[in-house]
Amino acid sequence: MTFQVGDKVIYPNHGLGVVERIETKTILGTVCDFYQLRMVANETTVLVPVNNVDSVGLRRAVCDEEIQRLYGLLSDGNIDSHQNWKGRFKDNSDRMRTGSIYDVVEVLKSLCYLSKTKNLSFREKRMLDRARFLVISEISEVTHQPMTGVETMVDEALCKCFKTKDESVPVRRPVTTTAVAMAAKVVAPKVATATRATARRAMSGN
Repeated sequence: MTFQVGDKVIYPNHGLGVVERIETKTILGTVCDFYQLRMVANETTVLVPVNNVDSVGLRRAVCDEEIQRLYGLLSDGNIDSHQNWKGRFKDNSDRMRTGSIYDVVEVLKSLCYLSKTKNLSFREKRMLDRARFLVISEISEVTHQPMTGVETMVDEALCKCFKTKDESVPVRRPVTTTAVAMAAKVVAPKVATATRATARRAMSGN
């Protein structure tokens, strides 16, 4: 994949950048071409070797037609729920490195849903914040909407997702005092009968 000066690109785990220059440098006797990116979030400059574009996951921002697909994915109720911390962190880290906005959405849903029921580790909190920023900033850039408005829409989609997820989980009916009392009424006569039978056998010497 090649880019031109002025192209808006996504650099995995860093977010949106703009190709400002394509320059040639000689490093250890080898001539290499680099894309010079200006990262929108913090105005820093990053050099990416042209030959390494595919391996680092550099890509163009999604198009307008993909925005509705993103919102659909955000609200579909499908959430990965790893219980093992190490497995969960590895899977989410791998997804964040792909550069795919769809993978980042899955990380956002998973960690956001998990944070409702337990405290995330420091590293997972950072990953959640990063995933949230990457999703909101890319949608904002593509749709030309302010990030605050996009943030509200993303939160609404996530709420719908969590509601759908919760409704799909079977609810365990709690054991009530009435149920316990009814069970006791059934068991008690059997116990009493068994006790009387034991007493009769004892008196008869059997």
